[in-house]
Amino acid sequence: MRTRADRIRHAISFEIIGLLIITPLGAWAFSQPMGAMGLAVLAGATLATLWNYVYNLGFDHAMLRLRGRVQKTIALRVLHAVLFEAGLLVAMLPIIAWTFSISLREAFVMDIGFAGFYLIFAFLFNWAYDLIFPIPLTA
Repeated sequence: MRTRADRIRHAISFEIIGLLIITPLGAWAFSQPMGAMGLAVLAGATLATLWNYVYNLGFDHAMLRLRGRVQKTIALRVLHAVLFEAGLLVAMLPIIAWTFSISLREAFVMDIGFAGFYLIFAFLFNWAYDLIFPIPLTA
């Protein structure tokens, strides 16, 4: 399994790279001011960073218990990304509605857009991270 320091590096690098991409993209896509988008994305990144650490630790423990190893197949990477985003989607809904003074329905549509982006980003980022920082075979 990964070390605590590795998990922290993973979570922080994921959020910083994601912030740099989604803030201008979200402001443009949803016709919102960059400042408001930055606030929402920063709140989401803070929540996501905490969720990322807890979720990945739990997912790895579940994999270790169920499969005896933490290496992921393509199917497990898809499941990993979908479950992560579903949990974050629920948590972000009220934050988005409040930040942009919109209904929960409108916030849901915006949140789905963010989730779609991060679903693809999470899949690609985690795959690249595992290639750059491989899990030791003894894990």
